[in-house]
Order: sequence, then structure tokens, then C-alpha cells
Amino acid sequence: RDKHVTGVQTCALPIFQWAVTALREQGVTSINLDLMYGLPLQTIEHVVTTLGLVTTLKPERIALFGYAHVPWMKPHQKLIRDSDLPGAEVRFAQSQAASRYLAMKGWRAIGLDHFALPHDSLAAADRAGRLHRNFQGYTTDEAEVLIGLGASAISHAPGGFAQNHTVERDWRAAVQQGELPVARGVALTARDAFIGEIIERLMCDFAVDVPALALRHGRDMAEVAGAWPLLRRFGEDGLVAIENGRVAVTPLGRPFVRAVCATFDPDAARIQQRHARVV
Repeated sequence: RDKHVTGVQTCALPIFQWAVTALREQGVTSINLDLMYGLPLQTIEHVVTTLGLVTTLKPERIALFGYAHVPWMKPHQKLIRDSDLPGAEVRFAQSQAASRYLAMKGWRAIGLDHFALPHDSLAAADRAGRLHRNFQGYTTDEAEVLIGLGASAISHAPGGFAQNHTVERDWRAAVQQGELPVARGVALTARDAFIGEIIERLMCDFAVDVPALALRHGRDMAEVAGAWPLLRRFGEDGLVAIENGRVAVTPLGRPFVRAVCATFDPDAARIQQRHARVV
């Protein structure tokens, strides 16, 4: 198994080298590569070996995502045996080994799961406190409107979210009929916008001044009163520091920032039952 996985990685490297070189020759100045941990049969050694190959290409940005095993949403994933999936502790160890390796090689950690070379605009935005996060991950884009194209793509506007048909056949049929291929949407309330900004700042800056945001949005702190009991428990575990309504995620707590964000989301418990794990 190990020999097979490593061999695939090694054989694929020339293809990536060719692609990266071709893109740079055409004037592309920032290359982003998406990598995954927590894959079936994957080990820490596999993760580090892959990173060793990838870093030779010097991509300006690397996104490191955990594999999401959701067979109730993706039926083809039922072909994967649960016994072949790394457990929670192994997944965590893989993500931390990858973070340490990339830091050693000169990539700056950006938020939860992105990395950038110091000269890249993503790293500059992080240093300046201008980082944002959308469905694609961390970004420097400050636009209020994001238009998603293609099957399952999600669009975002100040008024809410809209998702295209997830089945390509349905999406294609709507387009051919001259209709918007939107399957569903969610309208955002003023309270949603307030909580959304709390979560975005925590995800981007690992800190948020909740009273200041409440004042700016014209919201009552009572709307997030349910978050504080669990946040205090996180504080007892050394994951967050709380002072006068300001929440700061500690270095120890950064890998668990999604769980910290979830304390502010009234739908978090329900959503967690249907989606992938937070680590």
C-alpha cells in the first residue's frame, strides 16, 4: 500500500512541474495548490512526503484540507471502508505535521488551513488584518457579492446565499432553458450578518471584539449570550482567552477554531450532525 501511494505521488510530480512552469511562463504570478489529509490509507509519512514534493514547486499558496467523509451526501464514498480511514487523532497528527513542515520550509500559516509565502498578497492581507474567508477558503477579495458558476456552486450577496443544482443534469437543463440554475437559498437577517462577522474574524484573526461588533451592527449582546458558558469552558482548557467580551483563540486552540466559532452559531449542533468533523 505504502509503496503504491508513494509511487503515484512521485510519478505525478513531473506533470505538476510542467503545469506550474507553463502557468508562470504565461504570466501567472501566484500559484495555489490544494492538498488533503485524512485520506483512506494515508499516514503522516505520506503527508510529509507529498509536501516534500509539492514545496519543490514553490507555490505561493497551499490550502490544506481534511478529507470529508460524508457518504450520506456522496454515495460513491460508501465504497470506502471505515477501517481504511484515519481516526480523529491520526487526522489531527497529520494536519499538525503538515503545518510544522510548511512553516519549516518558509510558508506562513494563514488562518486555519492555508499557507502562503511571505511575499504573497494573502500573507500581506493577513499581516494587515484584511483577510477574509468564503466558500473557497481564505481570500484577499473584499467584494460583497460572490457569483458561483457551475453545478453545486454557491453564490453570496448581502441579502443571502443561493446554491445551484448539485446534480449536473439538473443544472444543465435549467441553463439550457434559460433559467437560473438555483436549487435553494437562504435569506440573511441582520442577526445573521452580526454572527457571521464574529465567525469570520475568529476564522481569520483568531480574535474578535464582540461588544464592538455588536455596537457597529446595532445588535444586543443578549443575542450571543448562549456562547459564553461554552467559551468559558474552552478558556479553562486553555483554548481561548476572554477579556471584557473580547475572545482570542490561543495557539493551543487554533486547530479547534471551528469549534470556537460554533459556540456563536445557533444551528451548529444540527449542522454538525450532517456534515464532516471539525478537525
